Amino acid sequence: MPAISQRGRGRRTISEINMVPFIDVMLVLLIIFMVTAPLITPSMIAVPKVGNAKVPSQPKNPLLIQIRKDETVEIKRSAKAGAVPSKVSSVAADIVKMEPAVKSADADAVPVVISADKSINYETVVKVMSALQEAGVSRVGLSVQTGK
Repeated sequence: MPAISQRGRGRRTISEINMVPFIDVMLVLLIIFMVTAPLITPSMIAVPKVGNAKVPSQPKNPLLIQIRKDETVEIKRSAKAGAVPSKVSSVAADIVKMEPAVKSADADAVPVVISADKSINYETVVKVMSALQEAGVSRVGLSVQTGK
């Protein structure tokens, strides 16, 4: 039943919305999102581990190809740059379009590093490497995690 005001000459209903319950719900949702946001790990790839083998130093400014568990492919210019989605069938064309210097045959060619999740099919990585080779990409490497 609406509240009734006794002000003035007659009875009038007050038609206002009570905002307090709405604000309470919004604050609770805000706290829930603030607590759960740091717990979500965005786009982590579990690369295979190798022993304590001597690993050469990382190349400077490589193009990164990330292949996730669901076999989606992303291309990044650097580890902190935004990812460009791609497909296994068109990754070579996307790499050459993104950075034409990957096709040069000299030592100044931009390297391409493939980071694939350890649980994906080996054939997917080989398809990507084959497509890069057919496109003329001269420097291709695989990313692994060192240690035991």
